[in-house]
Amino acid sequence: MRTLDFDLSPLYRSAIGFDRIASLLENLNTSGNQNGYPPYNIELLGENDYRITMAVAGFTDDELDIESRENVLLVKGKKESEKPDSKYLYQGIAERNFERRFQLADHVRVTGANLENGLLHIDLVREIPEAMKPRKIKIGQAPMLESDVA
Repeated sequence: MRTLDFDLSPLYRSAIGFDRIASLLENLNTSGNQNGYPPYNIELLGENDYRITMAVAGFTDDELDIESRENVLLVKGKKESEKPDSKYLYQGIAERNFERRFQLADHVRVTGANLENGLLHIDLVREIPEAMKPRKIKIGQAPMLESDVA
């Protein structure tokens, strides 16, 4: 019997806050531009805290746009027209427009973003509503019924 090994790590690259692989597979087709530009990291900073770091060297704050809507984080970079007086012998720094989508799990929201040394940092937090958090149930306490009150 032959076993197949699958590397599922690419599935985790564009989803933040998911705990179930089924949700990742379901949303894989909506992940947007996945050609590798710009490169990025997704870090787990705490139990419910995440950070996306994107390498956007050459872009200014005004050329970047971040939007969060309906569980999708959209990051766009749009360079102004190239400098007509520039004559490159070799151009290795990519300064092309991009659009990158990240599928967010329920209750994940963006808390802030900053651009530092060519790296765009986007901080996220997963805030689970109180009604959805696990709670302890004491054993030995009978529920109070309306007939017991009268």
